[in-house]
Amino acid sequence: EKVKCRNVKDSVESLLNGVKIDHYLSLTMDSVAILNDLVGGVEVTVLDDFTGIDDTLIKGEKVTLNGEQALRYVRTRYGLEDSSNSTRMVRQQQYMKALYKKINSRIESDDEFAVRLIDTMDDYILYDSSDKEMLDFVEKFDDYEFVGIREIKGESKIGEDFIEFYADEESIQEIVLDLFYDPKMNDSE
Repeated sequence: EKVKCRNVKDSVESLLNGVKIDHYLSLTMDSVAILNDLVGGVEVTVLDDFTGIDDTLIKGEKVTLNGEQALRYVRTRYGLEDSSNSTRMVRQQQYMKALYKKINSRIESDDEFAVRLIDTMDDYILYDSSDKEMLDFVEKFDDYEFVGIREIKGESKIGEDFIEFYADEESIQEIVLDLFYDPKMNDSE
C-alpha cells in the first residue's frame, strides 16, 4: 500500500509540474463509515436519486448520513440515473466539505476527540509522517481555513478500456501559482 501511495505522490508531483508533496495520507473506503459515525453523522442534501439502491436517500432531502449510508453516498455510481464518475465526485466533494466542518466542530468542543480520532482510524489510515506529527496536525486542524476543493480543468475522452482525463495545462499552471507560489519568497530585496 505504501508503494501505491508513493506512486500517487510521484504522479501528482509530475502533474503539478514538479511541485514537491511533503506528505501523504490515505484512507481506505471502509474508513468512510467508521469516520462518519465517529463524528456523529454527516448532514447532506441528497444530490441524486438512490431509489432501489438506498430508499432512505431521497433526492433533495436533507439527511444525516449514518456510516453505511455515507459509504453508499460517496461510493455508488452504477445504478444511478447518471452513472458517470463526475456526479459521484460532486457528491464526494459535498460530503468532504460537510465532514470537514463536523470534524472541526468535534475537535473544538471535545479536547479528547483528536486522540480518539487517531486511535479509531489507525487500522484504516496510511501516512508517511510520524505519529507525533499526525497528532500535531489533527490538534491544529481547527486553525486551518478550508478554502474549498480545487479542480483541474480538462477533457474526458473514451480510451481503449476506460474514460481518460486529459488535464488542461493552463488550469494546472493557474492552480500551481495560486496554491504554491508565494511572491514574498521571491522578492529580490
